[in-house]
Amino acid sequence: MLHSRMADVAVVGGGPAGLTAAQYAAKNDLDTVAFDTGESWMGKAHLFNYPAIRSISGDEFLTIARGQAEARGATLHEAEVTGVEQSDDGFVVSTDEDEYEADYVVLATGGNRELAEDLGCEFTDEDVVDVNVDMETSVEGVYATGAMGRAEKWQAVIAAGDGAAAILDILSKEKGEYYHDFDVPSDVPEL
Repeated sequence: MLHSRMADVAVVGGGPAGLTAAQYAAKNDLDTVAFDTGESWMGKAHLFNYPAIRSISGDEFLTIARGQAEARGATLHEAEVTGVEQSDDGFVVSTDEDEYEADYVVLATGGNRELAEDLGCEFTDEDVVDVNVDMETSVEGVYATGAMGRAEKWQAVIAAGDGAAAILDILSKEKGEYYHDFDVPSDVPEL
């Protein structure tokens, strides 16, 4: 039996874009749920060119990023999203076990663009999801990040930036004015 749960933001994908989106949304008091199958291409990567990181395995990067998202308040589920549909109040994100209602959906599924296609998002001539500079698709409230909207430009730093851009747009909509997530040293929580 499926149980319905509520969230402000549902993030589908657990790579750099998805985990960045989950962290930024949760730290800014949006009820955030994220779904990850554990199959991100980052698991096979090694980062030498990520700012402020000299050398780190993709698995270690993902472990740290998951911890950051959870520490900021995101709820992470290791589950495959089987569908995303529009509803009267936003979106319904389905897994085999549960359904989640969300006001916004951030798709961060890399080269797999099936959910965007199922939602009716427009695609470009390069067969990637057509997004604006804030990563919003043609379906209001749905964002596509990283490799979903960039033909052959699969890069962790770009993907993380796309996840942040999507959430800053959502936060701006929620607050009714442009919102900037800028921290100062006194904002840092004690560990």
